[in-house]
Amino acid sequence: MNSISEKIVENVCLKYEYDDVNLLPILQELQEKSSSRYISEEVARNVAKKLDITESRVYDVVTYFSALSSVPRGEVIIQICESTTCTVNSNVELKKWFEEELNVSMGETTKDNRFSLIYTHCIGACDISPAVRVDHDVYGNLTREKVKEIIDSRRVKR
Repeated sequence: MNSISEKIVENVCLKYEYDDVNLLPILQELQEKSSSRYISEEVARNVAKKLDITESRVYDVVTYFSALSSVPRGEVIIQICESTTCTVNSNVELKKWFEEELNVSMGETTKDNRFSLIYTHCIGACDISPAVRVDHDVYGNLTREKVKEIIDSRRVKR
C-alpha cells in the first residue's frame, strides 16, 4: 500500500478525530509518510472509508491541490511558481535551468527518483520572484549558479 499501512492511515485519521473537514491535512501527512510521496488509490480508498466520505471527494482534493499527487514523485519536490508575477519575472529561464541541471522536463522525475520538477500556483514569494519551493524551503532571486547550488545541496540524502 504505497508503503503506508492501514494502521498508519488509521492513526493519522484518529489524530484528526476522523473529521472530514481535515481531509487536506490528513492527505498531506499521509503523503509525507509515503516513500514515493503520493496518495495511492489504496490509500485514498482507505481514507474515504475511515472518514465515511466518497472516494471521489478524496480524489477531488488530491487532484486539485498541487501539493498533493496521485502519481509517485521523487524524494525532493521542486515546485516552480507559475503565478503572474513569477511568469513576468522570467520563470521560463528558471524552469530551463532546473531542467538542464536535473536532465528532466517539467512534470518528470529523475531516473534515480531523487527529484521531481513540477509547477505550482503562487507560493507567496512575489517579492523575490521568480520563486521556487524545494520541499518546504522557498528560494528566490535565483541565478543559474544558485540553482546549481540548490540541486547540489539536495543530491545527498539528508
